[in-house]
Amino acid sequence: MNAHDCWLAMSDITMNTNSAADPSARFYTREHHPENGTLLGFWLYLMSDCLIFACLFATYAVLGRNYAGGPTGAELFDLPLVAVNTSLLLLSSITYGFAMLEMQRKRQGATLAWLAVTGILGACFIGFELYEFVHLIHEGAGPQRSGFLTSFFALVATHGLHVSFGIVWLVTLMFQVKRHGLTAENGRRLMCLSMFWHFLDVVWIGVFTFVYLMGVLP
Repeated sequence: MNAHDCWLAMSDITMNTNSAADPSARFYTREHHPENGTLLGFWLYLMSDCLIFACLFATYAVLGRNYAGGPTGAELFDLPLVAVNTSLLLLSSITYGFAMLEMQRKRQGATLAWLAVTGILGACFIGFELYEFVHLIHEGAGPQRSGFLTSFFALVATHGLHVSFGIVWLVTLMFQVKRHGLTAENGRRLMCLSMFWHFLDVVWIGVFTFVYLMGVLP
């Protein structure tokens, strides 16, 4: 019998002894969560997401002027509508900040209320974005029309998918907070979603500036 087998045998004896003494004893009594381990892992995920958006921005930089005889950004973009949509997303970042402040004060009801407002603003942002896509496709400016539109739809739609996923995540956390309260685990999850939501705001500022504002220039 090698050292590993001896260790397993001793572990079985110890667990059986503890179980006999206390039927409610758990086999795995050592639960350890590294301090800040979740946040570090989530930062690594955000860095990988940065690479995805960097590739999409680079693709748009290359194809953004390839109109193939089709419409340009100046002809297609409704800048006032996009500005309103941008304001909605930025405002949702502020309301999420209020939710985090209420979480630190251990006010569950206020935290849920600000999270709900954040989700509504995010849903409105997605609604405006879908309206823009439908309008462009109806005008014959779908993603297959030119390299410019292909890269545009790829970049903006990828960001929209991230926001949609964030809304689903937010609703899930609201149910968890409602059921289990503002526990340390839920606080950690809300912090991760906060990082994700603010990250999407930063990406959208880049989209608004690089795609829409520069796109309307001649």
